[in-house]
Formats: sequence, structure tokens, C-alpha cells
Amino acid sequence: MISVLIIEDDEDIRQGLQLLIHGTDGYVCVGDYASCEQAIANIEKANPDVVLLDIELPGMSGIDGLSPIKGAAPAADIIMLTNFHDDSKVFESLCRGASGYLLKSIQPAKLLEAIKDVRSGGAPMTANIARMVVQSFRRTASSDLTRRETEILGQLVQGKSYKMIADALFISQGTVHSHIKNIYSKLEVNSKSEAVAKALQERLV
Repeated sequence: MISVLIIEDDEDIRQGLQLLIHGTDGYVCVGDYASCEQAIANIEKANPDVVLLDIELPGMSGIDGLSPIKGAAPAADIIMLTNFHDDSKVFESLCRGASGYLLKSIQPAKLLEAIKDVRSGGAPMTANIARMVVQSFRRTASSDLTRRETEILGQLVQGKSYKMIADALFISQGTVHSHIKNIYSKLEVNSKSEAVAKALQERLV
């Protein structure tokens, strides 16, 4: 069961998302709020797996809300919701810890698929955003990744989820998580998108 918390100021959109989540087997809505301030006050208790967060919100914006939300629910994956392809705001969101982003016009089935994918290590984003992430990594740092870690990093670059990597390499998802934690530490990154960006930038795979 994937628990989802919604932060969206448009009541029609918020209620539509709530009905979609509640009405689909395998998903549950643990809260829906019109502002970051309201959500932050309740998110620790709700303990969601995934947060759907509107970028443009009255008061505290979705981008500014990322840090306190991650602080209160560090295990949650945050997917930004936006009406337009605003690359600069989406990129800033990823840099601040978001796992990906979706357009609000996305088809319901694809939104549910993206929620499930992000829990498996996916990172929904367009090629243009991925290029911006790559270009942001200009640091030159040597890598001491093991052969297995390099192999797993290569799978990440191909867009594979943790489950797909585990199946391909005949190892458990727990082992994949352990390797990826080491990869993040060695590359000095904090997310899948950053790891992929650095791998491409520094030709590690």
C-alpha cells in the first residue's frame, strides 16, 4: 500500500487527486492540504510514502516547502506538480530534494504509475531537465566505485528502477539499496537524479 499526501491549492484538482488515490487499490490518501504550512503541521503524523506538491502555492511556495517537508518526512519521495514546463523552477526543485515532477494534465493512469515508479527508485523528468541536472555537475572528483557499484550505476543511468536492477543482477532489492547508498556517499550526491547526472558528466559508466 502506497500512502500519498497531496498539497494543492486548487480545490477541484486536490479533490480529484484524492478521489483517484482513494479509489485505486494499492494506494491510500493520508492527507490533502491547500498550503505547505498546513501540510507541514501534519505531515510527520501522516508519514506518507509520496508527497504530491504543487510548485505554485499561496504563502510558502512548493519549492520553499521542500526543505521543511523533507525534514518532517525524510523517507518520503516528493513529486512536484506544475501546470507548465517551467524548467528553471523544476530544476531548482530537483536540486532541493524533489524526486521528479509531473504536469497536472497527466492522465490518471500515468500519474499512478509515476507514484509507483518513484517508490521503486524512478525519477520522472523530461530529457531537457535531465540535461540541466547533468550540466550542473562541473565538479571533478575521482571515483572509487567497485565493479558492482559501477554496474548498478550504469543501470540507474538507463532509467532502471531498484526492482528492475535487482531482477537483472539476481540480487535482492535490499542489496541494491545498500549499494546505491554507497554510490551516493562516494559520489557526494543525495538523489538518483544527481547520481545519474554525475555519472554522465564524469563518464563513470
